[in-house]
Amino acid sequence: MSDYKLLIGGQLVDGDAAMDVINPATEEVLAVCPRGSERQLNEAVAAAKAAFKTWRKVPMADRRAMVMKLADAVEARVDEFGRLLTQEQGKPLAESTAEIAYTAAFLRYLASLDLENKLIEDNETRRVEMRRKPLGVVGCIIPWNFPVLIVAFKAPVALLAGNTIVIKPAPTTPLTTLRLGELINEIFPAGVVNIVTDQNDLGGVLTTHPDVAKISFTGSTETGKKVMASAASSIKRITLELGGNDAAIVLPDVDPKVVAPGIFGGATMNAGQVCLAIKRVYAHESIYDELCDELARLADAAVVDDGLKQGAQIGPLQNKMQYEKVKGFLEDARANGNIIAGGQVEDRPGYFIRPTIVRDVTDGTKIVDEEQFGPILPVIKFSDTEEALERANASPWGLGGSVWSNDRDKAYELACEIDSGTVWINKHLDFGPNIPFGGAKQSGIGVEFAEEGLYEFTQIQVINEAR
Repeated sequence: MSDYKLLIGGQLVDGDAAMDVINPATEEVLAVCPRGSERQLNEAVAAAKAAFKTWRKVPMADRRAMVMKLADAVEARVDEFGRLLTQEQGKPLAESTAEIAYTAAFLRYLASLDLENKLIEDNETRRVEMRRKPLGVVGCIIPWNFPVLIVAFKAPVALLAGNTIVIKPAPTTPLTTLRLGELINEIFPAGVVNIVTDQNDLGGVLTTHPDVAKISFTGSTETGKKVMASAASSIKRITLELGGNDAAIVLPDVDPKVVAPGIFGGATMNAGQVCLAIKRVYAHESIYDELCDELARLADAAVVDDGLKQGAQIGPLQNKMQYEKVKGFLEDARANGNIIAGGQVEDRPGYFIRPTIVRDVTDGTKIVDEEQFGPILPVIKFSDTEEALERANASPWGLGGSVWSNDRDKAYELACEIDSGTVWINKHLDFGPNIPFGGAKQSGIGVEFAEEGLYEFTQIQVINEAR
């Protein structure tokens, strides 16, 4: 446990207990990690609250410089962080190193944003100015699918706005976040950033804590509902980035051989454990068979292996609970559709499931209606575009979606009718720190990235002065 430490009040400390972190590719213990207690979480919040008094007054240029310095430190350790991330999370090394590189890029871009006062009115009777003030202590709850990158979705804008933060990583992927804490501790004043681990037992303490002004949560919709209910105790500000069941609508004018790789990649990145991944495909009947065949060919050719091994394209599911959940989706796919590729649970240690393509399946089944969060892709046939749109929009989720067509005008018109926060045309999973990101319906509340994401960590104050 001495190799990893919590970060509380500028000190790297042991946890009050310990917990094992499992390598999902081997099911062996990768490391023993400190486990924080309620006492330590309360200490972290108290440290953040105390640090806020001075941090909020630090000039924005100085706050920006510290976030930029952290970006440089992360960028200098891409290989080191990437290898550790693959070991604890499971994704192939190329994806892990890309996540670390994107982390540095997000930190750098988001730190470059600015908050300026807005003069609303200035005349002979009054002067009205709108300012944006920091909120206070922000709780950042991080999921296990992108345990470093999602820190960079939240921390730079929270800190730039003048808030202090308490980060709670997922219990199955805490190691890279704790390593990040070591870098943070060398750059930021004591208490500005705190990191406390748990075994999914401290979330309620953080979300109901009276000294926490905002919760920024990324995770499942069901847990998001609990976070929202807890935050109501003190009317905390919340940003919720939740689950999705993204639909890809494939129109009849495409070449299946051309679009299949983009669709397959959009569904299987990180073994399908991406909130914005393609979770279901609606394909026109005229190209349905050929598209199914192309997707099956890609699935059969995919290399599923330990992410540290050369050539691995898809790693294991991240944890045993998710592995068992996805196996349940496999059973549903067998019962209600025709599996034309994959479907196998690898006969080896680790939480491996081959990418699976399911055809002859329709709405009303678990594999279509629910979020599988794994490498299983159902392909549903349609004959009328309006029917496909209606079926795509019938989901309670609305995170993302995509339209695939050679007719740009038709694709744009259809994209505008999809009820989701992001819609891509002829691609999927393309996002960046300069592009606002938020979900519709039960996929979330609030916005991340860009200026809109920065504003989420501020309180508007109007100064209305008589002349």
